[in-house]
Amino acid sequence: MYFLPPYSPELNPIEILWRFIKYTWMPLDAFKNLNNLKERLTHILSHFGKEYDIKFS
Repeated sequence: MYFLPPYSPELNPIEILWRFIKYTWMPLDAFKNLNNLKERLTHILSHFGKEYDIKFS
């Protein structure tokens, strides 16, 4: 058995994905307005695995 703290963001795959989206892939101008943010987020999520990829090595 392994002890896991109640909140372990580094072990949750969605947390890793959101961290990449927020700090690596999302340009700062995406936060100008809600429409722009939705468009950029939709683009990133629809191209995940092709244009946007997470490498763990």
